[in-house]
Amino acid sequence: MTEQQKLTFTALQQRLDSLMLRDRQRFSRRLHGVKKVKNPDAQQAIFQEMAKEIDHAAGKVLLREAARPEITYPDNLPVSQKKQDILEAIRDHQVVIVAGETGSGKTTQLPKICMELGRGIKGLIGHTQPRRLAARTVANRIAEELKTEPGGCIGYKVRFSDHVSDNTMVKLMTDGILLAEIQQDRLLMQYDTIIIDEAHERSLNIDFLLGYLKELLPRRPDLKIIITSATIDPERFSRHFNNAPIIEVSGRTYPVEVRYRPIVEEADDTERDQLQAIFDAVDELSQESPGDILIFMSGEREIRDTADALNKLNLRHTEILPLYARLSNSEQNRVFQSHSGRRIVLATNRRGNLADRTGD
Repeated sequence: MTEQQKLTFTALQQRLDSLMLRDRQRFSRRLHGVKKVKNPDAQQAIFQEMAKEIDHAAGKVLLREAARPEITYPDNLPVSQKKQDILEAIRDHQVVIVAGETGSGKTTQLPKICMELGRGIKGLIGHTQPRRLAARTVANRIAEELKTEPGGCIGYKVRFSDHVSDNTMVKLMTDGILLAEIQQDRLLMQYDTIIIDEAHERSLNIDFLLGYLKELLPRRPDLKIIITSATIDPERFSRHFNNAPIIEVSGRTYPVEVRYRPIVEEADDTERDQLQAIFDAVDELSQESPGDILIFMSGEREIRDTADALNKLNLRHTEILPLYARLSNSEQNRVFQSHSGRRIVLATNRRGNLADRTGD
């Protein structure tokens, strides 16, 4: 071997920047270990072997870049109108707050904006959701928009179900999954971007993640953090992350009209129970638009009893669908499948929030 063919620590270290983050970390540790080898020939042999492995690891990055799907954005979503502002903010800042109403499209479009910036190649784009059903459904929706299969470029991981592959660029998961991963990966080196969705819910998991990520940022200057929130007090999240920029996305994809129908009318002493009030509301809405109906209820038993009562009415061209945590995945996913006629979805507030957000 000539002197020109010999490899050096510095030459190999410079090549690590082209690798995926976890490979970069792994090879960096090995390189520093090889520096302790005293025998020059033995050290050179290790360098030569590592060079081959680094070439192979660099090939994985090239394959991921080639596999990135074409990215498009639905014109009807409010977030699409703010795409350039969001893209520039993420490019120029380590932390960005995106505030917008439910239905603005931030949940489904933010990962695609990150992919357009080249994120998700050398590390995953981690995208947390408060609930398992949300993680699965959002992953399926993004995969559909990108014309890919779930578990490929867009994957998800929830309790008892892991649909993440070597080709995955965007990983949907519950915030609990990300918390559990911190125990084994303190620097979160498998991610180059993390999106914390629905941060305004302020669960214990979300609050812990926000605190941990703030402490992590100085140690991971390459990591991008995106916090999404409803329009209620996004400044609080901005202050937490040293006055991070806020991008506000106004508007939603569907109109909302509020009608107040108390169970007991002040001008009418006639008493009626909750079930009768639901029947009356369904009857009123059936005379108008053909849209679906979402009914929030307090728990599983109440949902099942109400579903039984509505089914006994034999409403024409109407499907009654319960939605609660103990249903199987296939039963929960029925809510999001295409259909004809009207659907009445009976859900707890937590599940109903997701049913309301399928366009977000």
